[in-house]
Amino acid sequence: MTSVAWRSKLISFSENLSSKPLRILIHGINYAPELTGIGKYTGEMAAWLVAQGHKVCVVTAPPYYPEWKVALGYSTSYYKHEDIDGLYVWRCPLYVPAKPSGLNRIMHLASFSLSSLPIMIRQILWKPDVVIVVEPPLFCAPSAWLVARLSRAKCWLHIQDFEVDAAFDLGIIPYAWMKHMASAIERWVMRRFDAVSTISHSMLNSLRKKGVDEPILFPNWSDISSMRFDGSGRTLFRAKLGVGEGQCLCLYSGNIAVKQGLEILLEVAEKLPDFRFVICGDGVNRKALQDEVDRLELANIAFLPLQPLERLPAMLSAADIHLVIQRRGAADLVMPSKLANILAIGGPAIVTVEEDSELGRLAEGDNPCVFRCDPENAEKLETAIVQLYGNKDMVEKISINARVYAEQQIDMERVLGKFEQSLRDLVEH
Repeated sequence: MTSVAWRSKLISFSENLSSKPLRILIHGINYAPELTGIGKYTGEMAAWLVAQGHKVCVVTAPPYYPEWKVALGYSTSYYKHEDIDGLYVWRCPLYVPAKPSGLNRIMHLASFSLSSLPIMIRQILWKPDVVIVVEPPLFCAPSAWLVARLSRAKCWLHIQDFEVDAAFDLGIIPYAWMKHMASAIERWVMRRFDAVSTISHSMLNSLRKKGVDEPILFPNWSDISSMRFDGSGRTLFRAKLGVGEGQCLCLYSGNIAVKQGLEILLEVAEKLPDFRFVICGDGVNRKALQDEVDRLELANIAFLPLQPLERLPAMLSAADIHLVIQRRGAADLVMPSKLANILAIGGPAIVTVEEDSELGRLAEGDNPCVFRCDPENAEKLETAIVQLYGNKDMVEKISINARVYAEQQIDMERVLGKFEQSLRDLVEH
């Protein structure tokens, strides 16, 4: 056989190897049809991998977030198996507290870790090529690692939030004596995995400090082909809210929980009666926030439920200013998932973060993608809203830069295509 023929055979073998479908097992508590947060991204990731021809099995919980209430048609007390267009999903029972606090939040995460263990063990017979576990919860990492080792698969840990750091630093878990032990366990677990990824550069640095040598950047994304500015949708959405084009509409969309600190919006709305504020979403603090709005008789704040995907571009386009509210110290522990779609539609966003944080640096230089102000400071947030709304040139500049950033950095096809190649590299080596 000639050298050319051998080279042709080698190339053909290499192409067949790279196109071979992978068997991918995903383990995580949040999954579609949850509309926001980790569940949204894990659901989109799994569906995308199936569309590329891979075989995917997901071990997860019934949808409950951000309402902290299990969705209609699901249960907290029994297992459920779903076949969704060739994507196999196991729903495992768990405890869902009506009012999550430090202790019952731990019980919530632990209950899923325990109930999902037998389903995970069962997947050893399926012989996955790679096991992906999404944190939070860290409780699931040991079982995912065990299943990977017993099935001779590679194991990948993907971190959406540093739940241990956030739980203690934001006061979600008030028992400071537990932090050293929890952090030590976290570091030990992370170093057992073949690959560890997270969603931002600052979180990559945190992983290095925790002893992970070569962490992988796997950012959250936006489907920029469908997530773009919608002029007619903007007009209709504002009309339904009774907001004229000459009135500033400020939008917060996402989870309504402790780590957001949305009480600051009430102080600002009270001082800006001519501005309209919309809080779209759900979460454990929503009722308390609504009760306080009623008590203060703030007629310029409206609440909306989470919007389905097809209505999201219209709602995001309707806002003159997007509000990405973070508490002090949270910016480099969690990366707000809502920001990806805001950037994709070219929305001018105010982020309340420290100047030296990763989000804060997006506001720097000649091509800012966002407008920054200090966190937990109602007076500065009020000033930022008035200042940005009054500066049309700055709004236009941020809008253009935001869309360019989305196209270059967080395009869904680009991000997931790179991730798929990383999976192949991990499995083949």
